[in-house]
Amino acid sequence: MKVVYLSAVIDKELPISDIFPSLKGKIDTICKKPDTDEAVSAVDLIFLALPHRVSMEAAPKFLKAKRLVIDLSADYRLHHDVYKVWYGAEHKDKANLPKAVYGLPEIYHNAIKGAELVANPGCYPTSIILAIAPLLSEMVIDADYIIADSKSGVTGAGRRPDLSLSFGEVNENLKCYKVNEHQHKPEINKILSAIAGKGIDVVFTPHLIPMNRGILSTVYLKLKKRMDTKGAVKIYQDFYDGKPFVRIYVDGKLPQVRDVVRTNFCDIGIKVTGDTAIVVSCIDNLLKGAAGQAVQNMNIIAGFEETKGLV
Repeated sequence: MKVVYLSAVIDKELPISDIFPSLKGKIDTICKKPDTDEAVSAVDLIFLALPHRVSMEAAPKFLKAKRLVIDLSADYRLHHDVYKVWYGAEHKDKANLPKAVYGLPEIYHNAIKGAELVANPGCYPTSIILAIAPLLSEMVIDADYIIADSKSGVTGAGRRPDLSLSFGEVNENLKCYKVNEHQHKPEINKILSAIAGKGIDVVFTPHLIPMNRGILSTVYLKLKKRMDTKGAVKIYQDFYDGKPFVRIYVDGKLPQVRDVVRTNFCDIGIKVTGDTAIVVSCIDNLLKGAAGQAVQNMNIIAGFEETKGLV
């Protein structure tokens, strides 16, 4: 495996190790201004970390040339009709959209193996779907009552300049936003509906908290079957058995963001109280919620050890 092409919208072409000094002596590939033709000729597999509505213009060129694509935007996660509603644009690559495999390895590992196009999941959906899937698949919760409360560090909004994301606005503050209308909601609903075999509509409220990275999601699920915390934990342990990047806490213990920052892990803790299961999941939004999961998907496609290059 070798990194042969890197590009970004930059003023001056530089070694990637000049842009990110932590890479010195590891990767010194020149980061160039984007050139799709050059990229197509250079790579076997490409990661597209492009804005929404841009990836669907670039991906077809790679797919036509029989290159493998892992797309980190939302462009291949939703049906084109749903995409238009939530992203405000007609989908320009309806031909390839049905080929896309949703890149959540813990759920779609076998499909990812043979994929030509992987739609890398969003960060919030990763933390929420992994928190809900085990109990939902066992049909022991009320599928019409699912509440997800998530809190994310500021890097979840990307690097664009925005007054609301400035230090003075974020520091010493906590706010919710896009209440039950965040663009990740239909993505969450789509995958959970597929697991449940019926339509799911999650109540989802994201929050911005004053830290650089990480997501903590607290999910509230109403149980249809009586069980205690130990029984619920066993369901999660069985569901994620053999999944290297999901860690299940026992004895009612709950994860913290600092347990997963700068790793590709999703840590999950469960607490049952009465007829309610409260599930807490933590991920690093930049790794398991984006780049780390993309590498995990590459490893599966390429037949590498799933954990290769990841911690």
